[in-house]
Amino acid sequence: MGIVDDWAERHILQAQQAGQFTALPGYGKPLRLDDDSAVPAELRTGYRLLKNAGYLPAELQDRKEALQLADLLKTLCEDDPRFAPLDARLRLRLRLRLLELKLRLAGVSTDFLHQHYQQQLRARFSRSGRR
Repeated sequence: MGIVDDWAERHILQAQQAGQFTALPGYGKPLRLDDDSAVPAELRTGYRLLKNAGYLPAELQDRKEALQLADLLKTLCEDDPRFAPLDARLRLRLRLRLLELKLRLAGVSTDFLHQHYQQQLRARFSRSGRR
């Protein structure tokens, strides 16, 4: 999660503990997660068919693959060639870079691939909050 996500989560938990959500309409009732009221009526059937078939738009499929590649690269030991040959790691990095470029061209943020910066900020803020 990002820093803003952590901050929001912390405030939500505090509000839950204070009981601020118990008076909201719909409290205790199941969520309607398949609400398609924002989709035009003439497209709803097609959207529902694609969703039920497991179809993802190209950008989301690329994002999913990029996340899988990033996780795979994190688990590979960079210093020990026994875990993955150099050319295999290079191919993975190139594939990840290509996916990142495709996502950026499609207007999708690729910040999710660069969480090391977020982790450094989170650590810095958590240290400054203890003072």
